[in-house]
Amino acid sequence: MKFAQKALLSSALVGAAVAGGALGASMLGTAGAQTSSSSSSSTAPAQAPDPSQGGHTANGITETVLTGDTATKVTAAAQAAVPGATVDRVETDAEGATYEAHVTKSDGSKATVKVNADFSVASVDDGMK
Repeated sequence: MKFAQKALLSSALVGAAVAGGALGASMLGTAGAQTSSSSSSSTAPAQAPDPSQGGHTANGITETVLTGDTATKVTAAAQAAVPGATVDRVETDAEGATYEAHVTKSDGSKATVKVNADFSVASVDDGMK
């Protein structure tokens, strides 16, 4: 067999192996995505959740990001408590209050505003808690 034919055949085999591996990985990823979330066994996520998006667990309670009217009211309470701050996210609270707002103050420092069920401010804590 000539060198050019061997090189072409080798390239084709390598290309087929790469394509097959990519297809196999894609199918495995799709199969994993289609599994039911009602399964009784749990596995750790491949990547840790981004705490800036909410959803972390504290004291056995998973906090959830707020939406709609509740988010609007918690945001208003936080902005009234820390004038000039930017609200980064609002979520349920796993550590005492009903809700919390994570804010960035006008000086760039972070704070957590704890908000009660009636949307009154329970406390303003320095840092992200």
